[in-house]
Amino acid sequence: MSTNPGAPPPDPDNPDNFSDEELRAAYEAELARIRVDDVLIQTVVSLLNLGARRAGLTGAAEGEEPDFEQVRLAIEGTRALLGLVEPTLGPDAKQVRDALSQLQLAYARSGAKAPAAAPADAGDGAKDAPAQPPKPGDPDSAVSSGRLWVPGR
Repeated sequence: MSTNPGAPPPDPDNPDNFSDEELRAAYEAELARIRVDDVLIQTVVSLLNLGARRAGLTGAAEGEEPDFEQVRLAIEGTRALLGLVEPTLGPDAKQVRDALSQLQLAYARSGAKAPAAAPADAGDGAKDAPAQPPKPGDPDSAVSSGRLWVPGR
């Protein structure tokens, strides 16, 4: 950065004011500061926000149709990451679980069907049994775990 006594001071938020070396150093400093759990939490929040929008829960843009396949992916992604970030979230984990429950409820009310799982060996001609919801008392049961069952899990 050059300094010109008559010029206004450079805008520190404008990347054009930095050399490649300065940008690289700033990027390295940010990577050193950020933690993996921060990225995972932000990912969970993003999945929940996108899922809510795709489910039509946020007053999506006019003409935007719900996309329950995207909602299903948001639910599955959030569920996969939630166990990793719950300890970090502490008391805020309840908010995340509540938002996930709202998405699951919207998905269930939509009547959307989860895609059938591909058979392990398609050449044997065996048909997979349709997915059945867990029964009360099963380890994955919504009753025993406090979670809502979602098709496809």
